[in-house]
Amino acid sequence: MKQNDFRAPEARLVRKIVLIICAVLLAALVIAGASSFLYIRSALKPVDPDDRTPVHVSIPIGSSAAAIAEQLEQKRLIKSAAVFRLYVRWKNESGFQAGEYELTRAMPMARIIELLKTGKSLKIGLKLTVPEGAQLVQIADLIAAKTGYKQEQIMKLLNDRAYIERLMNMHPDLLTDDIFRKGIRYPLEGYLFPATYVFADEKPPLSEIIEAMVAKTAAVLDTYKAAMKEKNMSPHQLLTMSSLIEEEATEKADRQKIASVFYNRLHRGMPLQTDPTVLYALGEHKERVLYKDLQVNSPYNTYMHKGLPPGPIANAGVMSIEAALEPAATDYLYFLATPGGEVIFTKTLAEHNREKAKYIGKQ
Repeated sequence: MKQNDFRAPEARLVRKIVLIICAVLLAALVIAGASSFLYIRSALKPVDPDDRTPVHVSIPIGSSAAAIAEQLEQKRLIKSAAVFRLYVRWKNESGFQAGEYELTRAMPMARIIELLKTGKSLKIGLKLTVPEGAQLVQIADLIAAKTGYKQEQIMKLLNDRAYIERLMNMHPDLLTDDIFRKGIRYPLEGYLFPATYVFADEKPPLSEIIEAMVAKTAAVLDTYKAAMKEKNMSPHQLLTMSSLIEEEATEKADRQKIASVFYNRLHRGMPLQTDPTVLYALGEHKERVLYKDLQVNSPYNTYMHKGLPPGPIANAGVMSIEAALEPAATDYLYFLATPGGEVIFTKTLAEHNREKAKYIGKQ
């Protein structure tokens, strides 16, 4: 056999290997290019289309595009400072104006750049702040006072079954059939997140205001998905427990210890016996709950009924939500808020009554 007969298969093998290597490199380049394209396209979109919370940004005189990009990324107003810089260079954007801005995470990158070039802050037609612990009726009053909508009109929409079902389709992981459980007073109680909302119009559509609040609740709870799964809690259960903690907490209170008392009672089959649920059942706000109040016939009365009430009794903030997911490890079964805002935790009824006797005359 000639020497060339050995070289032919060898040459074919080499060519085959080269072709394979080239194909692999080409595929890698295509994948890298596609990944880069998808990454850049995603980075140009809003960080959170549902988050209308204003974020203050201060741009000093002489700030470079790179410095602006870093600040925007740190405040989570854009997804990538690098993409911001590339976009600005590609579009030949310049002339960023120094000033104070109120931006939101619902803005795409192009809109943020537009505002920073004009030197104009976000036009705020309506700024609405919902405080932690606010109940649905109070929020309706707040919206009415700020917008001119009638309170009755607002409450009608908040209780409209067809409208609520539309919200359920928009947020299926958040709004479930639990909100229509027997005994529920208001289906959306606890689902209008306490935060500051800004709208371009002075009187935006009522549905837009409500949907922004529900969307914020969905966005906040989405960050706790893993913790909720670990604790085997539904959004409705979490918001219900969080609302109890929110209503019992004072500025000086340890929410995690309050949460521990509620969980300890649930595990022992004890009624929660929390006064805010009685006041919610009564539909009243007063300084002290009287013995006769404890007899109110309502599924929200946690003196008469064991377990959690049918649903939230207020809108809880992040601190109460986190306390509901991570309660302290204690043996406490009772707590007492003093007139000075301190909360005293005890393990037995005798200890609780003894502490209560110290302060009952001062209340």
